[in-house]
Amino acid sequence: MTQRDERLVLVDGSSYLYRAYFALPALTSRDGEPTGALHGVLNMLHKLLAEEAGERIAVVFDAPGRTFRDDLFERYKAHRPPMPEELRAQREPLKEAIAALGVPVLEVDGVEADDVIGTLAARAAGPVLISTTDKDMAQLVDERVELLNTMSGSRLDAAGVREKFGVPPAAIRDYLALVGDTSDNIPGVPKVGPKTAAKWLNEYGSLEALRERADEIRGKVGESLRAHLDELPLSYDLATIRCDLELDLQPGELRRSAPDTEALRRLYRRYDLRRLLAELEAEAPAADDPEGDPDPDPEVAYTLVRDEAELGAWLEQLEAAEAFALDLETDSLDYMSAAIVGLSVAVAPYRAAYIPVGHTGEGASPQLGLERVLERLRPLLEAEAPQKIGQNLKYDMSVLAGYGVALRGVAYDTMLESYVLDATATRHDLDSLAAKYLDVETVTYEQLCGKGAKQIPFAEVDLERAGHYAAEDADIALRLHRHLYPQVSAEAGLQRVFTALEMPLLPVLSRVERHGVRVDRQVLERQSGELAERMGEVEARAHEAAGEAFNLASPQQIQAILFERMGLPVVQRTPKGQPSTAEAVLEELSAQGHELPRLILEHRSLAKLKSTYTDKLPQLIHPRTGRVHTSYHQAVTATGRLSSSDPNLQNIPVRTEEGRRIRKAFVAEPGCRLLTADYSQVELRIMAHLSGDSGLLEAFARGADIHRATAAEVFGVERASDEQRRAAKTINFGLIYGMSAWGLGRQLGLPRDQAQRYIDRYFERYPGVQAFMERTREQARQRGYVETVLGRRLYLPEIGSRNRQRREYAERTAINAPMQGTAADLIKRAMIDVDAWLAEAGSEARLVMQVHDELVLEVPEGELDAVAARVRELMGGADGGALRVPLELELGVGGDWEEAH
Repeated sequence: MTQRDERLVLVDGSSYLYRAYFALPALTSRDGEPTGALHGVLNMLHKLLAEEAGERIAVVFDAPGRTFRDDLFERYKAHRPPMPEELRAQREPLKEAIAALGVPVLEVDGVEADDVIGTLAARAAGPVLISTTDKDMAQLVDERVELLNTMSGSRLDAAGVREKFGVPPAAIRDYLALVGDTSDNIPGVPKVGPKTAAKWLNEYGSLEALRERADEIRGKVGESLRAHLDELPLSYDLATIRCDLELDLQPGELRRSAPDTEALRRLYRRYDLRRLLAELEAEAPAADDPEGDPDPDPEVAYTLVRDEAELGAWLEQLEAAEAFALDLETDSLDYMSAAIVGLSVAVAPYRAAYIPVGHTGEGASPQLGLERVLERLRPLLEAEAPQKIGQNLKYDMSVLAGYGVALRGVAYDTMLESYVLDATATRHDLDSLAAKYLDVETVTYEQLCGKGAKQIPFAEVDLERAGHYAAEDADIALRLHRHLYPQVSAEAGLQRVFTALEMPLLPVLSRVERHGVRVDRQVLERQSGELAERMGEVEARAHEAAGEAFNLASPQQIQAILFERMGLPVVQRTPKGQPSTAEAVLEELSAQGHELPRLILEHRSLAKLKSTYTDKLPQLIHPRTGRVHTSYHQAVTATGRLSSSDPNLQNIPVRTEEGRRIRKAFVAEPGCRLLTADYSQVELRIMAHLSGDSGLLEAFARGADIHRATAAEVFGVERASDEQRRAAKTINFGLIYGMSAWGLGRQLGLPRDQAQRYIDRYFERYPGVQAFMERTREQARQRGYVETVLGRRLYLPEIGSRNRQRREYAERTAINAPMQGTAADLIKRAMIDVDAWLAEAGSEARLVMQVHDELVLEVPEGELDAVAARVRELMGGADGGALRVPLELELGVGGDWEEAH
């Protein structure tokens, strides 16, 4: 028998639980459950089991409740805050996981883990290794007992204790009594530090001898010692680890048992302990995978479909399936111009086929023609059954529509399943999802085709390699669906968001994108010229203000002029220590009355409008349709709001006259008008609903101007002025976004204390709002997420962060996210309902844009009244009666988007 087999290993579980919690970031599982301490302790334990432990081992935790030391000294550990809730939540899962590993877990009421470990070490017949980070344990070291800090890898035997503390293990209790312990609130002797304590004990031999000769100690430290002589016995008792407990078990009974692999698998999956799960699966593959997939690495069966017989065989499989996964391979990411190179399908995990139709690379022949393949597949693709599964199916739907194929039965999109399950857990592309949820490293497009100048078109890739890549895409989508959808459907709110909002919206967005919006090229070209002229004027004024010519686009030159030549105050520095010229810095300097920073900001704003919109939008006009076709993204923002690109319609500026004028270029077709329908103050209405504040509810119920009503309350006037209304509007929206008194004061141009008085008065008048904010913060801390009215879940991984700035940002987000998220849900519901009505009514009107809380429709002039009335009705009822306040809309009509406002 080896020494490792004979040795008893005792793990101080409580010590490692706390150290792991404070040492690691605030990790969470996909369900928002805290996992940082779980990761840390289990990784430590696995390392210990692999490197140090034989069969004899136990992990010991402090039992909850009072101990004998609390009876000795009422203030023992009294200053310690209670165990953080996110740490407490990990305690039981950790003990469960350790037990599933086959390692005994001990807790003894009325004593601490130290005492249990001390007693077991004293009783053990052979060598003992104590794994701990607690310095108190040094008193247990002797010729048989050694300490190991698994986190740092350091070991302490008797010689090591003397080297570290300056005294032998037998004197550690005396040492601790003198030094005290701030973490445990052990008094000790004030002014006595580690060096003094070690010096005294080496000189006098023991604490008792030191007490007897205390009169010999000179100076302030001697006075402190004599003043606290009566307290030393208490400190000694508190620091002493008991080694004589009456335990119901003996060290010889502490032995590992066989691990419960199914329990471990369940725990590792629940808490996203992916590395440990991978190690477990490698050591003990699951006989029956509860997620519904076969063993981790079964033999894949991917088929290249090259002739009519193979196509027919796969058509039979697809027709017999309840659902199948579909993926297109194309030559472009632009859905308006992409040509199909091939189609892949999957009917079961690890079984997929690729049907090439447009390859030119090695091994390309034989392959079927696209027209023939679409002719054979059309009945399946256009039928509601079988159901279709895929990743980002909106793209596939739009590409197929370009070939005259109307994809129907689109039931499950894995990108949206992941997004609804947890928007912030990961990016929602196929490669990222495969890595996170399936532990699969997929072949990437760049690995297949190269990158940069050396990248080749997909159609030129060797067909065998291309076929495996494409079939894998369909296979992974199917496997992801089987993994993700059960989790989505297990929560009623998440399933409702997925099935009633996100999936029905997918075909609506495809239609909106493909229809596009008409843009007047001449208007944009004229505006580009005007912006260039304005930029020249501002540049000349900036040069005059600086006293010299300089490049307004050069941060280095701006830095030299503002901070070196003009001597303006440095507000912020770059990571390299240079004075920053960022927008926020220039705004701060402008607010201090400096003209040049204001002119630089104005020039930047004009330059951005020109480069991003008036110069670029004409390039995006499609040559065939004469319209701009944006791409809407459902799975990007954390709150559920849509984003868009090429062009980004959400970022067209509306706060400046120049920005608003860009909307004049968005025009209606001849014979049509643009109808805009914009929710009025929707987030404030949602705030009123969520908070239940009687004042806000009453104001909205009677149709009051909410900003003027707030101004009257905050400023204590009967009829608020326009200036007071503007201030109240800033307060209303500022509080939604968690604005501080400092931020509010800066926006209103007021001292911080006056801004704070406005905030205090607001909460006095609307106490329900403050109560809602406090309630939401607490719920977010407890659950790790907040929810919208319709059930969308918004996770806040930083809500338990020990970094104050991150935690406070998460708390502000917790308050704002339910409002932004509910507003996002409402506009999505409105789009679905309006689109459905237009189709049902056979209207020629079309949805052409969605921007923030606004829908834009292109409507034949003869239908304007009917469409406007129905849109008002449908958008006003998008909440399905869930809100306690009415939804109000502002409708506008015009030949262009700006006129419609």
